Amino acid sequence: MQRNKQVFAHVAGILCGCIWGYTYVSLAILFQDFTPVEVQFFRFIVAALTLYLIYPKRMGKTTWRQELFFAAAGLTGVMMYFLLQGIAILHTSAPNVAVIVAINPMFTALLSWKLLGQARPGKIFFLGALLALCGIGIISFAGAQLALNPIGDVIAVFTALTWAFYCIFAKKVSEFGIRIICTTRRIFLYGLLFLIPVMVVMDFQLDLERFANPSNVANILYLGLAASAAAYILWNFAVERLGPARTSVYIYLIPLVGVVGSILVLGETLTWLRFAGITLTLGGLVLSSWKPRQKASAVPTE
Repeated sequence: MQRNKQVFAHVAGILCGCIWGYTYVSLAILFQDFTPVEVQFFRFIVAALTLYLIYPKRMGKTTWRQELFFAAAGLTGVMMYFLLQGIAILHTSAPNVAVIVAINPMFTALLSWKLLGQARPGKIFFLGALLALCGIGIISFAGAQLALNPIGDVIAVFTALTWAFYCIFAKKVSEFGIRIICTTRRIFLYGLLFLIPVMVVMDFQLDLERFANPSNVANILYLGLAASAAAYILWNFAVERLGPARTSVYIYLIPLVGVVGSILVLGETLTWLRFAGITLTLGGLVLSSWKPRQKASAVPTE
């Protein structure tokens, strides 16, 4: 049973990487009519309502310490991460953001080591991470649309760091013994709460007429239902079972799926250089996740 849960946790991480990878296509489409803060508001309204419909029961009484961790997770993983991601895409190219955000497993591994007392990442982990980053770099920089912008790139670095902190807070939340759907719902509510002052500052516009476009409706629903409600539940489950460092390795799948989505939806072409990058990234992902089996004890048995 325990082994089955471990396998499902890995599957959950893979699904999250695939789901979040396509969000780059959805965001590219939506940013033609919406600002980042508007996209974030609508997607998380959809996510929060969905989670309440699926499981309307209240979470029960919590302590102030638990609420602090919920709030910290909502601030970093809901409000800051996706808002910074959208702003970074507006200031630099989406491939740039994809490759830079993919460094967050390194941040997560280091934070898990320093803050959670987990084992120091081994050489194999960093070797695999390096190979994956090289592959992601090939994928992201293979296109002719590359345009470096220091502001957008710096924002993307902070985006990666905020997700690493979210993984740490999600691990703490998983130790409360509360249903994952309830904790995910509470995290989203805090994220929306922190988003309100940002909406005021960034001139949020409701403008529901934009939803007359079926493409806008479909992409908001995808971001709210799949990329937010479903993916966060799956991710939090994976973090609970595998730990933040091992789960974050599946972030490397995001730019891979983004490339495939761009080919199928946005009409981009798959060059040999990008194919090589995909192969190298998958190899690095497997290597980072691999842990050598310990040798059996040599103690004689009677």
